[in-house]
Amino acid sequence: MRVWAVANQKGGVGKTTTAVTLGGLLAERKQRVLLLDLDPHGSMTSYFGYDPDTLSQSSFNLFAEQEPDAQAINALLLSTPCEGLTLLPSSMALATVERRAAAEGMGLKVSRALAKVWDQFDYVLIDSPPVLGALMINALAASERLLVPVQTEFLALKGLERMIRTISMVTQSLRKDLNYTIIPTMFDRRTQASVGALRELRNTYPNTIWAAMIPVDTRIRDASRNGVPLSQYSADSRGAAAYRSLLKSLLSQQDQRTPA
Repeated sequence: MRVWAVANQKGGVGKTTTAVTLGGLLAERKQRVLLLDLDPHGSMTSYFGYDPDTLSQSSFNLFAEQEPDAQAINALLLSTPCEGLTLLPSSMALATVERRAAAEGMGLKVSRALAKVWDQFDYVLIDSPPVLGALMINALAASERLLVPVQTEFLALKGLERMIRTISMVTQSLRKDLNYTIIPTMFDRRTQASVGALRELRNTYPNTIWAAMIPVDTRIRDASRNGVPLSQYSADSRGAAAYRSLLKSLLSQQDQRTPA
């Protein structure tokens, strides 16, 4: 099983869209994909028509004092309209995890939970909250790869600086290597601000940025409104083509790192 986390300390940069779209594309490749929503706001959960305010069973259960076994984790899973794509939803209760984290030492709860369903999925994509805390640390600790969507505008670049510092700090604390890829999102070639931000991203992070970008595409919003991954809603859209290219790049890098 491969575990990828999608994270940024700035909201509104395309985290949920990236996780759901890549998950849908992996499912099209006949991969068994788990989408894990660790954001108390529950954007990924809402994407598929579930209400995080009313769910009594959610990823919050992974942080219980008595850790759930495989059967209990399976009871938390919800279906999606996409074959091969399963959701472990969020709920508002996740917001209480931060208050308990220091006392209970819960930094590896998600890692231990995923180990119990390791053979059930080929990929897990974690949508983490835009705040450094126990939930993001759990996402980073559980993952082997980090995807960092960054909106191509200058305020988002400042948020990226904080995220890069966080990656360094957390990986040192966890004593693990974590490959990360910066993904420029919401690119609009018609605006100088977007073009300039992309140029700065490429100049500042030449070794960790994906070579292309995710364009502004209204089909992305439409897919979300209809509760299906972008490639299922509009396979020939510009956004779907861009995410297809991104996935191809990520899988190629993964293959290069996998020992023969």
